[in-house]
Amino acid sequence: MSASPPAFSDVVSALEVMHCSEFWHWTAESNPFEVVVGAILVQHTNWTNAERALARLRLAGILEPKLLAGLTDKEIEELIRSSGEYHTKAKKLRAFLCLIARYGSLEALLEEPVHKLRDQLLDTWGIGEETADAIVLYAARQPAVVVDGYTRRLFGRLGLGPSPSDSYREWQAYLKAELPESVQELAAFHAFVVLHAKKLCLARHPRCSDCNLASRCAFANDPPLPP
Repeated sequence: MSASPPAFSDVVSALEVMHCSEFWHWTAESNPFEVVVGAILVQHTNWTNAERALARLRLAGILEPKLLAGLTDKEIEELIRSSGEYHTKAKKLRAFLCLIARYGSLEALLEEPVHKLRDQLLDTWGIGEETADAIVLYAARQPAVVVDGYTRRLFGRLGLGPSPSDSYREWQAYLKAELPESVQELAAFHAFVVLHAKKLCLARHPRCSDCNLASRCAFANDPPLPP
C-alpha cells in the first residue's frame, strides 16, 4: 500500500534535521564571482569536478572578472578542463564576462531588481533557468527558487508536486507557492534538497532506511520493480 504524501512543511523540517550540519559550498560569505563561475562550471558535471577547476583558477590568482577576461579562450579552457565540456564552458564564461563589462562591474549587475537580473542572465549565451536562479539566489542574494533534477526526483518520489517531466516553470510555481521569500531559507532549502539527493535519495539504490521521510514516501513503501 502506498504511503500518503507528507505535508510540504514536514519535508522541509525533515531535510533540515537530516542535513543542517553538513557542508554546502555556497554561503552568505561566498565570493559572488566565484558563485557565478561555479554555477557555470557545474553544468552537466558534479561539484567535485567544478571545484577542481575553481581551485585552479584560484591558484592562478585570476578569479576576478577583469583578470579572467584578460586571458585567451585557450588559457581559460586549460584552467577549467576538469569541469568537462571546457571549450563550451569557456565560451559561456566569456559571454558572462561581456555582460559584466556592459554593466561596468559585477556589483552593478547583481544589484539589478530580481526580474531584470534574471532576464539579463537568461539573455546571456549559455545560462539557462537553473543557472540563472542559482546566480540570483547565491551570488546576488536575492529571492529565487532553484529547480533541478534532484528536486524533481525527491518530490516526485514523495508524491508531491507536478510530474517529474513537467516544465521548469511549473515546478518553480509549485515551490514558490510553498516556500517563503527569505533568501536564507530559499538558499538552505535548495542546499538540503541537493545534499539529500546526493547522500540518501540516490538515483539508483537509494538509502531509504536512513531517511526520516521513508514512512511517508511512496517510492520507499512501493518501489518500482527492477526491469
